[in-house]
Amino acid sequence: MMYDQTRAQQPADQPRGVSGRRTSGPEPLVPSDEREQIATRLGHAVNKFADTPREALEEAEGAFDEATAQLVSALAEVRRVMREGWEDRDPEEESTELRLALRQYRELTQRLLRF
Repeated sequence: MMYDQTRAQQPADQPRGVSGRRTSGPEPLVPSDEREQIATRLGHAVNKFADTPREALEEAEGAFDEATAQLVSALAEVRRVMREGWEDRDPEEESTELRLALRQYRELTQRLLRF
């Protein structure tokens, strides 16, 4: 088993999975309360499909639109924060910070491509 530095550095208050253990991997991009609201809307749409299919599909589409809007907003904020970390750095003096920024971009892009 390989050493997972990210997991080892998780704070004690990191969300825990069903087993009570800390969940591995990066934090979700959309806050949990907003994810729950979207999931509730989607669940409501699924439950009313038998009675009103068209309305259910419209509600599911709305939940999808909200999820994508939240994701785009979260990604824009992550990008802004990452850019602040390297934008005004002198490449020759701050190569460590630039290397860290490159790794963050790589990890986030790879995470997006796994969808």
